[in-house]
Amino acid sequence: MTTMAVNAPRAGGMTSEERLVVFASSLGTVFEWYDFYIYGTLGVFLAKYFFSNVPPAVGFIFALLAFAAGFAVRPFGALIFGRLGDMIGRKYTFLITMSLMGVGTFFIGVLPGFATWGILAPIVLIALRLVQGLALGGEYGGAAIYVAEHAPSNKRGYYTSWIQTTATLGLFLALLLILGIRTSMGEAAFGDWGWRVPFLLSAVLLAVSLWIRLKLNESPLFQRMVDEGKQSKRPLTEAFGQWANCKVAIAALLGATAGEAVVWYGGQFYALFFLTQTLKVSGVSAQIMIAIALLIGTPCFILFGALSDRIGRKPIMLAGFALAVVTYFPIFQGITHFANPKLEAALAAAPVTVTADQGECAFQFKATGTEKYTTGCDNIKSTLVNLSVNYNNVSAPAGTKASVQIGEQTIAADTPNLAAAIAAAVKSHGYPASADPNDINYPMTVLLLVILVVYVTMVYGPIAAWLVELFPTRIRYSGVSLPYHIGNGWFGGFLPATVFAIVAATGNIYSGLWYPIVVAAMSFVVALIFLPETKDRDITHLG
Repeated sequence: MTTMAVNAPRAGGMTSEERLVVFASSLGTVFEWYDFYIYGTLGVFLAKYFFSNVPPAVGFIFALLAFAAGFAVRPFGALIFGRLGDMIGRKYTFLITMSLMGVGTFFIGVLPGFATWGILAPIVLIALRLVQGLALGGEYGGAAIYVAEHAPSNKRGYYTSWIQTTATLGLFLALLLILGIRTSMGEAAFGDWGWRVPFLLSAVLLAVSLWIRLKLNESPLFQRMVDEGKQSKRPLTEAFGQWANCKVAIAALLGATAGEAVVWYGGQFYALFFLTQTLKVSGVSAQIMIAIALLIGTPCFILFGALSDRIGRKPIMLAGFALAVVTYFPIFQGITHFANPKLEAALAAAPVTVTADQGECAFQFKATGTEKYTTGCDNIKSTLVNLSVNYNNVSAPAGTKASVQIGEQTIAADTPNLAAAIAAAVKSHGYPASADPNDINYPMTVLLLVILVVYVTMVYGPIAAWLVELFPTRIRYSGVSLPYHIGNGWFGGFLPATVFAIVAATGNIYSGLWYPIVVAAMSFVVALIFLPETKDRDITHLG
């Protein structure tokens, strides 16, 4: 390969070299997301084999905690590999991150279970998940920067938008391979040993990705910086220890990545959670509708990335934040109307009231899923939330025994089999135990889900180019990676737990939407005031 002119604007389509850069960077990132997602998809089998010393429900929670650990350490991976990327180069750093991810995934596939290794098995599993999370913390920034530093200056949004499709494509790849393997070998064999095959296949994907990426040269901007001896010796200190750069990172976190994260998680993961857990739509039906929405909406990543080259990154992302803030409530209410109309009718016809000493009512933030809530108030509220029942809160004098009134029926907190008694009462008042498949308006539900995905593409499609353009070349890898992974790993990762806690506290199944709405509104204001438009910025400046 020859090194192309740095950021030279030109007409026409991609050159063969540019296509290889975009393809290799995107393909490697797809495979990294594949490695990351198969763990979550196969969590039930990991719980069975690596946490078999505890009850199945607890084992599954532990498996999910190990999955969450991968998200929690992503910012630390951003620090480690951001520093390396600014010191030794973009290409070699994302070769390292991809190798770590692939090797970590492969070893999960061959790791002996608890029955063989005892407590060492789950310890090693968690360690491998931490390796995966650290690797993912370094991959995204490297791939996005590498593509942006190769792209013509007037097409950075379009080129980098291909990287933005990789999380969705990685999830699709994981689901398709798992479904194919599971179908071909049967449930018994898959449950016995076949679940390991998707992990073992990561070795093949790693080999293909490395072979393709090794054909690439170093980023021309980084190479020029090395040739001129201008690379940073202390990129983390420069990026976050100097106020001029640190304030840009803070503004990028609060004004871009935090809002992008909650819109992304809200439009994809929370929408699926809302369908299955709140509206009680069957898992298969919900997954199919989400998959169709993703399939329809994914090309918009490219659309908005290319559009940002014309009208700017900032107006598109601001529009995505604003639309989420203004329309999330009516969209999710519409999803209820079309996916479970019986629940909508019951919510309107049979109000529920919880009367309790508010000192007994905890803020049920289930960050790990293992938290226990034992007071009468908490038991009543968590049961109502799990049944998707709205309720009003009435404060009672200290020492008052908590109770719930459903229609004309009152149930005290000390009632034997409290959860079953509440479930029977809400059922008798018209609350459905699950969504009736014959009642679901599939086209309209999918349409609303597509709108949510389009919002995701508006805030996610242009963000790679925007972040790259905010930071100078010598600290770009560090500057981009940390705000991105704090925003997505923490603001986005805590969304399900936060939403549940808000719903449990307020009694309204839609009130949890205030979390993504408030964060998106914050990002709108911060971006509007503190973040510049960057589409015409010269990123060849090495300082």
